[in-house]
Amino acid sequence: MSKIKSIFVRIIDNIDLTFVISLAYLLFIGFIAIYSASSNISGNKYITTQFVALFIGLIGMFLLVNFNYQYYKYIGKFIYLFSCILLVLVLFFGTEHKGTKGWFDLPFFSFQPVEITKLMLILSIATFIDKHWKEVTKISVFIKTLCFTIIHFLLIMLQPDFSSTLSYFPITLVMLYVAGAKLTHIFSVILYGSISVVIPLLITFFKLQPNIVQSSSILSFFVNVPSSLQSIAFISCSIILIIVLIKWFLCKIKINISWRYTIIFFCIIIAGALSSVVVNKTLKEYQRKRLIVFLNPVIDSRGAGYNIIQSKITIGSGKFSGKKFFKGQQTQLGFLPEQRTDFIFSVIGEEGGYFIAQLTLLFYFLFIWRALVVAKQAKDRFGSLVAIGIATMFAFYSVINLGMVMGLMPVTGLPLLLVSYGGSSMMSSIFAVGILVSIHIRRFY
Repeated sequence: MSKIKSIFVRIIDNIDLTFVISLAYLLFIGFIAIYSASSNISGNKYITTQFVALFIGLIGMFLLVNFNYQYYKYIGKFIYLFSCILLVLVLFFGTEHKGTKGWFDLPFFSFQPVEITKLMLILSIATFIDKHWKEVTKISVFIKTLCFTIIHFLLIMLQPDFSSTLSYFPITLVMLYVAGAKLTHIFSVILYGSISVVIPLLITFFKLQPNIVQSSSILSFFVNVPSSLQSIAFISCSIILIIVLIKWFLCKIKINISWRYTIIFFCIIIAGALSSVVVNKTLKEYQRKRLIVFLNPVIDSRGAGYNIIQSKITIGSGKFSGKKFFKGQQTQLGFLPEQRTDFIFSVIGEEGGYFIAQLTLLFYFLFIWRALVVAKQAKDRFGSLVAIGIATMFAFYSVINLGMVMGLMPVTGLPLLLVSYGGSSMMSSIFAVGILVSIHIRRFY
């Protein structure tokens, strides 16, 4: 009993009011928006599920706050092993929803393990980097760290659940950057990933605009030939173009660049182009369309562009004061798709108006800022790395989701953590908050 009292005293003495108020507001506005978006469809079903998830999350948060975060680095290997076991088990015993076999159907609720495994991955990577921080500039340590993420990535893609993997590499790369990894290594991964994804998306984009393709024989070639030939053609053109540009650049400014780096650069482009074939076959047609139609939703207004168009209409219709909760036409009449999850911020924009929407953005910014402060004030390197990973997770999800609903980024299916509906997402987010608080209250102990 005295231990419980002691932890409560420690929390109260070290409480971060800005962090707590921001968290409370995000949870409150999320519950209001979810209830408004679902009351006409299923009564209290969704809001009840969200409350239960929050309740379980708060119990877990208290346990995590009471647990000294420094012990995680002693069991980091077991945490990672357990996360991989969860991702393997769901492939065999999971339930399929919307084409993704990623849920465990338990007696009273469904659980999506990928939501908790991303938190486990952060703890595992922080453990590994903390152990090898003096060697983090070495390519061997950099690659080993990436392997943690790649294994998770491959297991999740077997479900397949592309949207859930999007945050994995940004989180890993930010943690490596903060730990002191070389920028050239980080840039190489970003370049490789960009080439792998951009080629299939460009092909899909031009397929949706046949008028442009027909006007150019080069574009027609890239779009119409088989995917393997597209990669070969892209590799050839890229290498020739890069060689010409490098030769011209060297002649102009008379700077000697090692051929070693030039060859590595070529290899990255070749690897990225070849990987684009795998990405092209892995991504479903509707996923590729969703990732590119944000540039011009009208080109597929009744298909992949529909969500973005309706989301922008919904947000814009709220104007400054909003239409009041439970009275938004786009939301209540069901014109806005996925309004409880992906497009929950559109509901807030329509029914709460510009003021409430901006207030939500402000509190989300404050929440992430305070998470970064926790990372800065952490007692040790391990705590700082974990806090940075968690802060990056919240920041990445929020930027992508908010950009998505406003038509500034592709529709990826990422929720707005702490606000969007989702039991597994809510629990893992509250668990993450518990770890942050654990790090914060022990910064002086």
